[in-house]
Amino acid sequence: MASIKVNDTIPEGTFKYVPYTPELEDGLACGVPTTYSTNEWKGKKVVLFSVPGAFTPTCHVNHLPPYLKKYDEIKAKGVDVVAVIAANDPFVMSGWARVEGLKDKILALSDPDVKWHKSLGLTLDLSAMGLGIRTARYAVIIDDLVVKYIGTEPGPGVTASGADAVLEALAKL
Repeated sequence: MASIKVNDTIPEGTFKYVPYTPELEDGLACGVPTTYSTNEWKGKKVVLFSVPGAFTPTCHVNHLPPYLKKYDEIKAKGVDVVAVIAANDPFVMSGWARVEGLKDKILALSDPDVKWHKSLGLTLDLSAMGLGIRTARYAVIIDDLVVKYIGTEPGPGVTASGADAVLEALAKL
């Protein structure tokens, strides 16, 4: 499925992102989207996991919550940045982050045109369900812009891209 592999350098990508601020605790605040680049990961260890869509059943219930629950364990493995990414726009990703209680722990990045994901070979065609082209469900561990682990899901559910699989992979690095 993925054209990107372990030991590949990730291609440069830019995303939209609404940084957490205390003002976002007000449900009427929207925040201001900013640009976030993979260049910010130079010299850092990053866990990035991708979901097909915010607020969708598997993503909302089974994929994101374990990352938040195990956030401290992940950070204890020397991870500098934990981020979730989807094809949703930055306002939806920010709203989802607020509902899930991410605050400033897990970045909620947006790749709405899946441009970066196309360069990775990690898209999912959900047109038959009325959802269009989305980001595939996967997780990567990136160290100084080099992929050290990639777990893509072969079908529905969360296994290779889940928090437990990533923690297991981090223990081996």
